[in-house]
Amino acid sequence: MRLASWRLVEELLDLADVALELVDIRDPLATRSPRLELLIRRRGIPFILVLNKSDLVPRSIAEGWKKYFELREGVRTVYIAARDRKGTRVLRRTIKEVAGKTPITVAIFGIPKVGKSTLINILKGRHSARTSPYPGTPGYTTRAQLYRIGGNIYLIDTPGIVPPESNDVESLIRSKAIDELENPVEIAIKLINKIVKHNPKAFLQAYGIESTNPNEILRAIAVKRSWLYRKDREPILQEAAKALIRDYLDGKIPFYVKPPQP
Repeated sequence: MRLASWRLVEELLDLADVALELVDIRDPLATRSPRLELLIRRRGIPFILVLNKSDLVPRSIAEGWKKYFELREGVRTVYIAARDRKGTRVLRRTIKEVAGKTPITVAIFGIPKVGKSTLINILKGRHSARTSPYPGTPGYTTRAQLYRIGGNIYLIDTPGIVPPESNDVESLIRSKAIDELENPVEIAIKLINKIVKHNPKAFLQAYGIESTNPNEILRAIAVKRSWLYRKDREPILQEAAKALIRDYLDGKIPFYVKPPQP
């Protein structure tokens, strides 16, 4: 996993006419980057908050979060399901509306594992036209490529993965590759507690496990998948923890946080 330095983020913002921040709609507040948004505001760049993975939540929840950000914070918001190519037409239209000019250069940012690469690939599509590398840019962005993604919209294709900033467990599971986590069991327990708080039946729905106790859930997952130590046949909780974290990131565990009430 290669995170962007904040210097690179600032370089990309200096090139952009519109900045998109991609977050996970299941918990948008925990997957935002306050530092990124501050940098965007300081530059006065039109900003769109893109709530991705809307296929994992009810339509009412997606609409609720959109209303929350637009009315409470005054942030232009679009929800999409990049994996299913849903909402991308609305996103393109919104980019044109907020830019108020042409041509438009767009930069996409987000913390790890919110679907940034998927969205970039879909926007580029099979018919996008690559231009020459962006000229006159210092440092890492000398390798940035511009892609024409329709009309007069150009996309900067270069890493815009910003470091997670929240104190939530989301930061822990998105800061490193899963196999590199130092204590996956401890992190999985925190994640289970968070999920159960918002959906007590999540693990019954995902795995057929009735318990809401983190240790019992991990043991049950390990047993179901035959992850047992040879010597004493005890469940290998580390493997179960990593599988659970991976399943959560892949959207296989039903979970979402409801938007705050007005």
